[in-house]
This record gives sequence, structure tokens and C-alpha cells, in this order.
Amino acid sequence: MGQARKLRALLARPEMVVAPGAYDGITAKFIAQAGFPAVYMTGAGTAAALGYPDFGLVTMSEMAANAGSLARAVDVPVIADADTGYGNELNVTRTIQEYEMRGVAGLHIEDQVSPKRCGHLDGKEIVPREEFVAKIRAAVAARRDPDFLVIARTDSRAVAGFDEAVARANLALAAGADMAFVEATQSLDEMRAVPAQVRGPCLLNVVRGGKTPDIAMPDAQAMGYRLAILPSLLFGPPWRPSTRP
Repeated sequence: MGQARKLRALLARPEMVVAPGAYDGITAKFIAQAGFPAVYMTGAGTAAALGYPDFGLVTMSEMAANAGSLARAVDVPVIADADTGYGNELNVTRTIQEYEMRGVAGLHIEDQVSPKRCGHLDGKEIVPREEFVAKIRAAVAARRDPDFLVIARTDSRAVAGFDEAVARANLALAAGADMAFVEATQSLDEMRAVPAQVRGPCLLNVVRGGKTPDIAMPDAQAMGYRLAILPSLLFGPPWRPSTRP
């Protein structure tokens, strides 16, 4: 069974999939050996490993190559950050093909302008809805394996408000995305509202010290999330989520 199909099978189970963030082969191995069912290739971590801040300075080729290193290192699915897709629809088409041929099980593409910024920093800018949806359509059409997971990330909460973020997530799902990723919800109420209002599976990004409140994984699952990524889990001291809401 290929890794993309393995990821689909994991997401079909009742339990939410938890994927800590890795930035190279050895950190991916640590995560797999700890018993986690999937690994997340963090873009911020990849940039940091190369000595850069998370400001969209790492190229598609560098990101795809690193994703391939992670995928080769472990026997569990790797989900990767693909930033903005690195250009327009044509660039997104190549991005999907480059990541897929390296054994990655899925990726997410966001609606920020390029160069992008970390999803939990201020000063972000977003592209129009139509451009975002066009990229998602291109991503879905470009994959060779129908099990390859296309995740649509919207950073519009910080720029245009929560309702716009939900609207963009739903438009992306209607365009063929397999999962929606509303980045940087700013309260537990917003966090709860995403799976309730988005018409499809949802990803939660848990960033220590970010704009989204910390949460225990059982509580995130109870809200309805199907996948949680923890990109900063290996970056600092042991993570202790807040008490249950």
C-alpha cells in the first residue's frame, strides 16, 4: 500500500491523526519511532534548518527535496508544507508532481501572496478568492495518484476575518480539495466553529506561542478535527497544552 493510501486509511478511522513536525530525516525518524502514525514536514522548520526565517525564502526545489528526505527516512505517511504552491496554477502543477514523485502522501497550499509569512505572524497578505480556488483546482488536476491528499490552507482569518476564512475553506473543498486548513484561529470558540461550519474534513495547526490557543488532542478530536499538525513540537521544551476548555 502506498503512503497516500495509508494516510487515507488513517483519516478514515475514528481517531484524529496527530502528525508532529519534522525538518530532516532524523527528526522524522524520532517521530515515527515514538509511535506517531504520520509525520508533518514543517516549512518553518525546514527554513530554520537552512538558516532562514519563515518568510518564504526557501524555494520549491529545496522544499520538495527535503520532503523527499523525510519520506525516504520513515515508513509512515509524510504530509508536507508547500507554501503558496510557488507561483500560479502552472507552478502549482509542477509543485504537486515534484512532491508526489518523492513519496509524499499529501501537502497543503495556502492563499497568501508570495513571498509568504509564517501563519502566526502579523502583516500577512492574501490573494483573491478566485486565484486561490484556481490553484486548488490545478493541484487536484495535477496529482497522478487520486489518493494524494490536497489540503487547502487559508490565512484569511487574520486579514479578512473569520467568516471569510470559512467561506474560502468551503470554496476550496467545492473545487476538489480533500481537507481544509483554517490557519490561526484566535479563540477556542473559533476553533470549535471551524469543523462545525466547514463542509469537509478539517486540519488544526497547533503552534506553541502562536495565535491559536493550546489545546489537548482529545479536545481537538471532540471538536471534529480529523488531522492535527504540531510543527513546533521538537523546537523547544516539552509541550504542555492548556487544560480542557
